[in-house]
Amino acid sequence: MADESPKPVATIPRTSRPMSEALLNEKWDRCLSSLLIRSGLGLSFGIVFSVLLFKRRAWPAFVGLGFGAGRAWEECDNSFKRAAAPSKDGLRVIRP
Repeated sequence: MADESPKPVATIPRTSRPMSEALLNEKWDRCLSSLLIRSGLGLSFGIVFSVLLFKRRAWPAFVGLGFGAGRAWEECDNSFKRAAAPSKDGLRVIRP
């Protein structure tokens, strides 16, 4: 009984890349945070320009909000489309 030594625990090999669900969730999180940040920045720039240049009209704030949301949408769309294309990581591209 005194000779009991701890048994080695089998280690589970981990892959360097997470599962596809985790990658998709990560992309959606990045898209939503980008949407909030860029829309907020666009809205704030719109409010500043509205107060300083346009006699407190509402349309510059909405235009800034739209530009920020549109930019975030494009980046998100591009990140999802890039995932559909075959990856060229580590491959040499030969151009004619």
